Amino acid sequence: MLISKNKTKLILERSAIGILKKLKQLLNLHSNNEPSYNIHSSKDEEKDALENKILTGKLQHDMQESKTVFNLFSDIVYREFEIGSKKGTLVFLDGLVNMELIDSGILKPLLNYDKNQLNPPRIQLLKQLLLEQLITTSHISHGQKMPEIIDHILSGDTVLLIDGMKQALFISLRGWDKRSVEEPATEAVVRGPREGFTESLRTNTSLLRRRLKTPKLKMELITLGRLSKTDIVLTYLEGIADDPLITEVRERLNRIDIDAILESGYIEELIQDNPYSIFPQLGYTERPDKVAGNLLEGHVGILIDNTPFCLIAPQTFFQMLQGSEDYYLRYPIASFIRWIRYLFLLIALLLPSLYIALTTYHQEMIPTNLLLSIAAARETVPFPAFIEALIMEISFEGLREAGVRLPRPAGQAVSIVGALVIGQAAVQAGIVSSSMVIIVALTGIASFVFPSYNLANSIRILRFPMMILAGTLGVYGILLGIIALQIHICRLRSFGVSYFSPVAPLNANGLKDVGIRAPWWAMTTRPGLGNNRRDKRMKDTLRPSPYRKNK
Repeated sequence: MLISKNKTKLILERSAIGILKKLKQLLNLHSNNEPSYNIHSSKDEEKDALENKILTGKLQHDMQESKTVFNLFSDIVYREFEIGSKKGTLVFLDGLVNMELIDSGILKPLLNYDKNQLNPPRIQLLKQLLLEQLITTSHISHGQKMPEIIDHILSGDTVLLIDGMKQALFISLRGWDKRSVEEPATEAVVRGPREGFTESLRTNTSLLRRRLKTPKLKMELITLGRLSKTDIVLTYLEGIADDPLITEVRERLNRIDIDAILESGYIEELIQDNPYSIFPQLGYTERPDKVAGNLLEGHVGILIDNTPFCLIAPQTFFQMLQGSEDYYLRYPIASFIRWIRYLFLLIALLLPSLYIALTTYHQEMIPTNLLLSIAAARETVPFPAFIEALIMEISFEGLREAGVRLPRPAGQAVSIVGALVIGQAAVQAGIVSSSMVIIVALTGIASFVFPSYNLANSIRILRFPMMILAGTLGVYGILLGIIALQIHICRLRSFGVSYFSPVAPLNANGLKDVGIRAPWWAMTTRPGLGNNRRDKRMKDTLRPSPYRKNK
């Protein structure tokens, strides 16, 4: 009995020792993890400390703080000088500033100033002297927080620090290289302006100001991107664009929290209504005249720095089939061209599918002579019509993409010669029929007719599901695809506006610019973007008529 009690006591002691060892290991692990936790907290503390830092007025100390932030910056420039008994430093990034303006507008006045007039050199008088007499540039602001100073330097401004002055002067002398205003490569016109947007935001805003010389043209500046700090301008015509639309666009932009905005495509995907739809819900253009025309109809424009493309919201389906040249040509010609676009839209979407469906399931719908010709051409082809069309469509898309990516002279040669050579060789080898080559070539030409490149991309992709439906269900499959596509388009919204407006819901006022392009003297009211607004654009008595003398 005593032996069993001793064994039980020994087991309990061993288990207690084991528990203590495990507790000790856990404590050691916790102590080993503490340094990594402290490292992260120290990084957060450093970030908070940087945000709370302000200038002390001691030039050497402030410069040391600046050099700590701009460590390993090979393009940072510190230009030291003296004014009176005070020392100063100019801080800027080489390549983002205009060196000639710095020399003539800042350094030359400061170095040539009579030092005897600064006796005694009171710092408040010195700041007033700098702002009112010495510095000759027009854009000057000031601040004392270190993050503000860093942002101005990285944005291309020149920062002036003076010993004893607790505020830095931000002098706007930006002067980086930029592309000149040229004709847009993606939206060429026969009749119309030849000016296009560039990558410079201020150049783009000036191009709009030149076309709309009114105080109603508002431009709100928004900065997005934690690392890129990209400037974005929200532009609209006050009193013409609906206030709920402006508020919605502004809120969607301010909701974006991302590290960088490098192109307008970033913003387009982050603010659209339906991110899973294949149809673009925002328009984009390089033409300032097109943006001005949309602003006059109540749309909102989004200009992004470092890209020549301006986003337009909202966007409807029929707007993507309207070119800026439609409004510069006479209305009968513009209406005829618009109907050609509608016809080629159907060709680009449905022609390969109809060919597959008719030759596979509905031969009785083809005229006899044409059917015999198609049968003779397909006699040596070993593939069904669907596989034949799929091979040719994929080959054509590959050639088109190769022509876009290659250098321009070589790209045109590859796309044209490649299509001719491959098509002829495929027909002679009996892989595809000559009728299929004609169908694919006509379809490819039709996809280039659209003024909107993003709509052409959507049609190119939708062509393949329609071909699959035609290859499995024939004409019935094509009808089902059209119905599903129409339901999707009618349910789609762009910033609350129906995507198929003004057809669904019907707006008779907007139909003047859909099926046809009505003459200017007949479009006296604005389209209204699907609502019932009927703002006057011109007088009702502008219809031209022959001049008659009063008898």
